[in-house]
Amino acid sequence: MNIDFDKMDGLVPAIIQDADTKNVLMLGFMNREAYEQTVSSKLVTFWSRSRNCLWTKGETSGNVLHLVSIENDCDNDTLLVKVHPEGPTCHTGTDTCWGEANDHDPLLFLSHLQDFIERRKEEMPEGSYTTKLFRDGISRQAQKLGEEALEAVIEAVSGTREKLIYEASDMIYHLIVLLTSKGLRIEDVARELAKRHDPRWDKQRRVAKSKGEME
Repeated sequence: MNIDFDKMDGLVPAIIQDADTKNVLMLGFMNREAYEQTVSSKLVTFWSRSRNCLWTKGETSGNVLHLVSIENDCDNDTLLVKVHPEGPTCHTGTDTCWGEANDHDPLLFLSHLQDFIERRKEEMPEGSYTTKLFRDGISRQAQKLGEEALEAVIEAVSGTREKLIYEASDMIYHLIVLLTSKGLRIEDVARELAKRHDPRWDKQRRVAKSKGEME
């Protein structure tokens, strides 16, 4: 990796991000030695500007940052360091140096779930319900999605909150399986919804429809 340590007298900013939650935890500085020690030890190490020495995060508190990856920016002078934190990151005891909670966004699990389902499609392990769905084909997958959607509707009308959540979860799982079979991602659905959230969306649809009719 070509890192330009010369722009800031031997130092580069290192943005520390939780690899799972994607939350920014802190900002530190690395020189070449700190970078090399981070890579070799797999524990994030900085150059302390106040103490003028190397500093491995958590060396006294135990709240270390386990290295996942390091990426360079387009100018080769800022690092994005993805980590798995052990304990709070800030010396004040908070999860981040901005006092924010480093919580997982539950919606991110949908993306992780599809990653898992895609692996099932590639590996097709025996005894897996997901494998069976892929072997049964699109028509069966679509049928199962319809059945689960109907069960969610029934629970919404006459069931409990817990049963509705259960059936809605089944519905979303079967939707992701169907999307995977069609080469689509749940993120494609999210992008479509984001597009519809645009105040100009209805107008854009009308314009497109009008153009189609004129053609």
